[in-house]
Amino acid sequence: MNTCVISLLYLILYHKTDRENMTNLNQKQYDQAIEEWTNCRGNYSVIQKLISTTQIFQISASQIDQIKKVNNYKEFCAKIGVYSDEIVLILVALDENGKEILSGDYPYSPLAHLKGELALVEKRQYTVINNAVLSSDLRKVDSDSDMYFPVSNKPVMEQDKALDAIERWRDEGQTWFYRECFEFGGSGIFQQFYVPSRNLDPYEAGKVLNHFVCSFGLKFSDVYQKMLVTVIFIAFYDDQLENGNGSIPISSNTYDWSQPCPPICRV
Repeated sequence: MNTCVISLLYLILYHKTDRENMTNLNQKQYDQAIEEWTNCRGNYSVIQKLISTTQIFQISASQIDQIKKVNNYKEFCAKIGVYSDEIVLILVALDENGKEILSGDYPYSPLAHLKGELALVEKRQYTVINNAVLSSDLRKVDSDSDMYFPVSNKPVMEQDKALDAIERWRDEGQTWFYRECFEFGGSGIFQQFYVPSRNLDPYEAGKVLNHFVCSFGLKFSDVYQKMLVTVIFIAFYDDQLENGNGSIPISSNTYDWSQPCPPICRV
C-alpha cells in the first residue's frame, strides 16, 4: 500500500468525487468481508498492511439513499470488513428492533487515498442589533448595541475538534492499533460504528447532498478513560457557493455521529 502524506491542518480546497470506488457487496461477499476483518483484528502486522492512517472512505448520495429506503431504526451500522485485500466501510440497515437486515445488497467504500485536498467548512453568522431612542423633539436620548452569538441548531462537530481527532489518528493511529493488539489481543478494536439515521441527510438550504468523505479519528472518552476511534463524516454538496441568504446560525459540513463497537455495543 503506497504511502500518502496529507496536510489536514490547512484544508482549503474541495474534494472531488471518485465514483469508481463505490459499488455493492452481495451476501456472500459481505459475510466473507466481515469474517476476514474479525480474523485480522488481533494481528498487528496484517493491520499495518491493510490500514493507512492517511486514507479515507467516500460514500455517495445514492448509497445513503439506498440505506434510508430500508432502514427502520434510529441508527444504522457502518461495518468494517476486508474485501479484495482492502479495508472497506459497509453500510448496513437495521430493522425496527435494531437487528441487522440481511439484504444481500450492501453499499460499501474501500479505504483509499485522498485525491486533492479536503475542505472542512464551518460558517457562523452573528446578529448585531443597534437600538436608538429619540425624544419627542427628535433628539437622541439613548443608544446601545448588542451582538448575539450563534447557537447550534443541529449536531455539528466543531471544526477544531474534528481536525484534532483526524490529525491524532494520522499521527497515533498505528500506535493505538499496536497497543490494542499486544495488550488486549485486538478485543477492543472496532468492528462497526453506529450512526444516527436522522442525520443521513444533513440539511443545507439551497444545496443537494453529493457525497460524504469519512475519516477515522481518535478522541479521548471520559466514560471509558481511553482513546476511542470514531468515524468523522464530512458532507459535500452540489452547490458549494453561498448565496448570502442563509438563515442557519451555525453551518458546518463536518459531523461526528458514530459510536464504535466495541466498546459501545447497545444494539
